[in-house]
Amino acid sequence: MNLDRLNQYRIMWVIVYFDLPTETKKDKKAYQEFRKGLQRDGFRMMQYSVYFRHCNSRENAEVHKRRVKNQMPAKGNIIMFEITDAQFGRMEFYEGYKRSASKENPQQLEMF
Repeated sequence: MNLDRLNQYRIMWVIVYFDLPTETKKDKKAYQEFRKGLQRDGFRMMQYSVYFRHCNSRENAEVHKRRVKNQMPAKGNIIMFEITDAQFGRMEFYEGYKRSASKENPQQLEMF
């Protein structure tokens, strides 16, 4: 087994962000077709309008990026990028995270 193929800096993740219009029936259909195309190509939803896919190499990532480009609808905004497995591993995911109010510093008593 070639260990270089499994290097965390060679394994890639392709991430696709998109903001597509859904005002008309035609827009909605284009949105649904794009999203379903991502799913057929192995992308999974990270959150609404953000999909990601694991790729064994940079070359494999290029194949999937090309597929996404070939199915892009005429309207809307799409951002696509790739990160290494090491970078993906440093992402932090929170679900239902609530920030609590910061506590005020207690007043200090002075005694003389």
